[in-house]
Amino acid sequence: MNIRLRPWLLAAPLLAPLGTLWGCSSAERAPASTFHLLDGRTLTSAELQGKVLLVNFWATTCATCVKEMPLLVQTHQRFAARGFETIAVAMSYDPPEWVANFTRTRQLPFLVALDKDGTLARDWGDIKLTPTTYIVDRQGRIVKRYVGEPEPAALHQLLEQLLA
Repeated sequence: MNIRLRPWLLAAPLLAPLGTLWGCSSAERAPASTFHLLDGRTLTSAELQGKVLLVNFWATTCATCVKEMPLLVQTHQRFAARGFETIAVAMSYDPPEWVANFTRTRQLPFLVALDKDGTLARDWGDIKLTPTTYIVDRQGRIVKRYVGEPEPAALHQLLEQLLA
């Protein structure tokens, strides 16, 4: 073994987390998905390419999901004009009429999709816990996953970086 390489080999485990932190090219790609929107339209992940995405898996019966919805509204309104899109994916066990009522009464300004058969939850990592939120960069790579409510300042800072 070349003695000059040894210090780098020892440092590699310490430097590895930086690649993930910076969203390097080895980041996991978001799954190819078809979103069945509440209004009857369908939207594919390919159609969203080039945007920064927040994909939130939620349910109307999830107290934390309901609590975080104002943050998602605020975040969407703050960043939408800069190439940012929010998709709230209602879990398959959530009755569509409850989702429609929630969306209407809260005047959600972003896309709301129904995961009718659980395909989206399976494709995005077999999601069982809500809320689960993914941040996807313009190249379609997942750069962050939150289980539970994101901390607003950190979320907004990440989005500022991705939209710069």
